[in-house]
Order: sequence, then structure tokens, then C-alpha cells
Amino acid sequence: MRILLVEDDRMIGEATSVALRDAAYAVDWVQDGETALRVLDNQEHQAVLLDLGLPKRDGLEVLRQLRASNNRLPVIIVTARDAVEDRIKGLDLGADDYLVKPFDINELLARLRAIIRRQGGQASPVLSNGIVSLDPATREARHGDVQCLLSAREFALLQALLLRPGTILTRSELEERIYGWNEEVESNAVDFLIHGIRKKLGSDAIKNVRGAGWMVARNS
Repeated sequence: MRILLVEDDRMIGEATSVALRDAAYAVDWVQDGETALRVLDNQEHQAVLLDLGLPKRDGLEVLRQLRASNNRLPVIIVTARDAVEDRIKGLDLGADDYLVKPFDINELLARLRAIIRRQGGQASPVLSNGIVSLDPATREARHGDVQCLLSAREFALLQALLLRPGTILTRSELEERIYGWNEEVESNAVDFLIHGIRKKLGSDAIKNVRGAGWMVARNS
């Protein structure tokens, strides 16, 4: 999944970016509110981690404009502002969650998993189409009697498909969910990852739709 991190503190931004990539997220990091709004207008992300005390445009203004444009992208506010009034204002403006700095990275990851799960319309912590299941907390996948641990990018690809079972995702759509701005994408990267998943889970775990892309079946 591709995350937009909006954070002006370089040390926090770098540490959070590394932790997110280690957890199999693609991360795009910007350091001011104006750039954040421009990116949100032109690129697709699955969630935003939003600081409030930003240069050029305050985080609350970013959130206000995002919701005014009817953009439902999940937003977690991550800020040092810990007053109850700030939390209420952020949530009332449309944030999905509010986390106060300093925070434990594992808590941030758990909150991120929860809002992405809700975005995909799934209540269970384990993603499943009734055939293939995936635990985002452990990266463990199951298909029939086969259970295995996926690599970070194998996990990211299968998660993208399981959040939209029955929907064909193209090569470019999958690449956008797996890789951030500064990561080089080889021409056969998606094919390589799908081959790895099929080798672990079985050839029918992911279906190829010739000339269109890939999908996991919708459980009937």
C-alpha cells in the first residue's frame, strides 16, 4: 500500500519512512502543506499520515481542503498537539484517527492497518476472499492447507489484490501500490513477485487476465 507521509521534522520523517518501508508500505514523504495538497490532487495513495504544524499550509487546512473536495482518503493525524480540543477539531474535520507524538511505531502500524482494512470494507484483521487469506500483522498467507510467510513486496502486492477481490489491477496500478517515488521499478518486477507468491501458495492463488492485469477471485 502506498502512504503519503506529511511531516516537516526531518528526523521523524526519516525514521517513520524507514519503519513504514520495513513494514512493506511504499512511502512518499513531503514536508509542507502546499506540496501535500498538490500531491493529493495528482497521485493516488491509500492513506495519509498528517502532521499539523506544517510550513506553508497547516495540517488542519490540508485536511479541511481534502474533505471539502469529497476525498475520502483515510487520514491519521500524527502530531505533538495533545490538547483534547485539538483532537476534537482534527476528528471533526474528517481525520480517521489521531496519534500524539512521541508514539510507538508499532501502534502507528496497527492504526494504519485498521484504517486500511476499513477502507477495503473488511472488519476482520485477516484479509480474505474466502480462498486466500492474509494476516497484515504477520505477513502470513494461507491458501487451502498451505501457509507461508511472504516477503515485504509479495505481501504488498497480495494485500492490494485482496482489498479489492474480483477487481483487475493493471501492472501500473500494482506498481503504484508497491513502490514509492524514489524506488526504481524494473520492467518485470510485478511478474517476478506474482511468480514468487504462486510458487508459495499455488498457481491459482492469483489469476492473470490476459492483456488486462491480475486479480484474486471474489468469493461467491
